[in-house]
Amino acid sequence: MIRRLIARAYWKICRWRLVTQPAPERPTVLLGAPHTSNWDFILMLGIAWRLGMRIKWVGKDVLFRGPAGPFMRALGGIPVDRNNAGAVVTELVDELRTGAPFGLVITPDGTRGGHTHWKTGFYRIARESGLPVTLGFVDRSTRTTGLGPTFELTGDVAADMDRIRAFYSDKSGFHPKKAIEPRFRDESGKE
Repeated sequence: MIRRLIARAYWKICRWRLVTQPAPERPTVLLGAPHTSNWDFILMLGIAWRLGMRIKWVGKDVLFRGPAGPFMRALGGIPVDRNNAGAVVTELVDELRTGAPFGLVITPDGTRGGHTHWKTGFYRIARESGLPVTLGFVDRSTRTTGLGPTFELTGDVAADMDRIRAFYSDKSGFHPKKAIEPRFRDESGKE
């Protein structure tokens, strides 16, 4: 209740507009893209809190060190050790299978720069857990943010990524030059 009130106040004073589809009614893997700024995190919280969504998100483990750690976890954060990032997929799938409903927020372009392609973790998590994918967005050109469509991945990687690319084709992050096209290193064939 308090989070919704905070979010309502936030959206009244924010220069960005919340333009969103309703929150999914079941657990989902929620993509946050394009991820080009730390402000994306604030917008993501504003979206989730306004829609009454319980979310979890993955972040680099250094964000969880020291006094910030408990605060980040309270906001739904799950630390990822980049030296063993593959292990987090298994851990998240196990948590999703417990049945506790939440949206798992993942920024598939990884960090805010230095990459040429999206990471495949969100795809593997969604397929292994049987969860749909919800397309969350930030669009600087219209100063809008929110949730787009929610859909099931088919296992045809190229077709699924074509659908995702089509949605994000006109979206521009806070820093457009840092955006990464929604593309995996290898999208050939089926999984």
